[in-house]
Amino acid sequence: MAETIGPVDAAKDKRLGLALLASAFVVATCGLIYELLAGTLASYLLGDSVTQFSIVIGTYLFAMGVGSWCSRYVTQREIAVFVRVEILIAAIGGGSAAVLFLLFDRVSDFRLPLYGLVLVIGALVGLEIPLLMRILKDRLEFGDLVSKVLTFDYVGALAASLLFPLLLVPQLGMIRTGFLFGLANVGVAIALIMMLRRQQRLRTELWAAGGVALALAAGFVGAETLQRAAEVGAYSEPVIYAASTPYQRIVLTKQRDDLRLYLNGNLQFSSRDEYRYHEALVHPALSRVAQPRDVLVLGGGDGLAVREILKYPSVRSITLVDLDPAMTALFSRSALLTPLNNGSLRSPKVHIVNADAFVWLRANRRKFDAVLVDFPDPTNFAIGKLYTISCYRELARALAPGAVVSVQSTSPLVAPRAYWTVAATLEAAGLTTRGYHVFVPSFGEWGFVLASNRAIGPAGALPTGLRFLNPQTDRLAFAFPPDMARRPVPVNRLDNQALVREFEAEWAVYEG
Repeated sequence: MAETIGPVDAAKDKRLGLALLASAFVVATCGLIYELLAGTLASYLLGDSVTQFSIVIGTYLFAMGVGSWCSRYVTQREIAVFVRVEILIAAIGGGSAAVLFLLFDRVSDFRLPLYGLVLVIGALVGLEIPLLMRILKDRLEFGDLVSKVLTFDYVGALAASLLFPLLLVPQLGMIRTGFLFGLANVGVAIALIMMLRRQQRLRTELWAAGGVALALAAGFVGAETLQRAAEVGAYSEPVIYAASTPYQRIVLTKQRDDLRLYLNGNLQFSSRDEYRYHEALVHPALSRVAQPRDVLVLGGGDGLAVREILKYPSVRSITLVDLDPAMTALFSRSALLTPLNNGSLRSPKVHIVNADAFVWLRANRRKFDAVLVDFPDPTNFAIGKLYTISCYRELARALAPGAVVSVQSTSPLVAPRAYWTVAATLEAAGLTTRGYHVFVPSFGEWGFVLASNRAIGPAGALPTGLRFLNPQTDRLAFAFPPDMARRPVPVNRLDNQALVREFEAEWAVYEG
């Protein structure tokens, strides 16, 4: 039996009905935000975004169905139950991102708390709309009730789906976004309590809602502190800098003389041995071009590859295309970091473009004598697209006759199928390739692929003062033992993202 509000005047009853309809919009928006947070966080921490989003969405929808079925057992005091559900969702959903980040490196199986929270939040969200419809059924005709509640529900879902990727995650980050929408949920509870007649107000629930609101507000303000606390367990070295940008989480650690850069939790370099990696990335390519003048760097926002390129007097221009302006700004201005790249990003020869490399290549009409491709490993499909035949065809258009490309291509020892997929995809784009590998202590055996629109010849003169590469190490780098030898692999395409799947499967075995 539906709960009656009591002897209120028509105007107040109408205001309460409108507030309940508005709450349908809020709860739908919040519910979808929590689902998107769980899916994004799962793909960020566990990889394979298609699998993680599919499991999270399926689990969440199943839990919503369970919650809707359970609503049949609420037979009285629907408003009181609805308010309690809002408070619970605010507390659990609002803090879910922070809790999951904190738990990631502290539990043996992260999937248990992840999917457990998804089930609980989904079940509570599934209770909301049935309860709302039963509360409103004495105020609206049935047809009008269904159409209005579902309209507000679907519009709320649209708002969440647009706000989440375009505004919330880029500007607030996942932890603050969770706390913000928890505040929206608890705000609905407080507003409904205050709209009831004084003698009907839910005083215990009001105190609980106030406590949850204060906790969520404190979490919103202290989100960066919580993020840093989560990172303490993730990194074995002291964190000296951490920032979330619209594109990634940048973390710098330092222990004695070892400065390390992590992007989204993945090591990018250690100052102790990065020279091995960057000499191997740059010089096998540039030394095979007679007079490299115009050079393109895709990725490499730390300026370390640019540092090596500037060792060639013939180079007159370097175009660096990196997605994240925060990254290039940090390595252009920080007094801690510019000595590492010798201030290379401030050279008058360097032109920095902050753009998606794939999009930039499609619009580019310039030709380059050498290209260095220094993208992160293909841990997800957003990065995997930069290793596809579609991207490599655009890259091939940017090559002057005889130009040479060097592509960082993961470990041919740990992930040989992924490594040779990069080579096969470059070849499918019409380029000639030669694979090579070097040992970088921080990464182990690491692989690169040279590519060109002509036959790739021997190395020419190397710059003086290199710490690792010389004619002998260059020659030896192109020899592959049997455990890293070439094998049949697919071509990486936008519609199959074979490289991401190969990479994840091989590294999962290696990491246990």
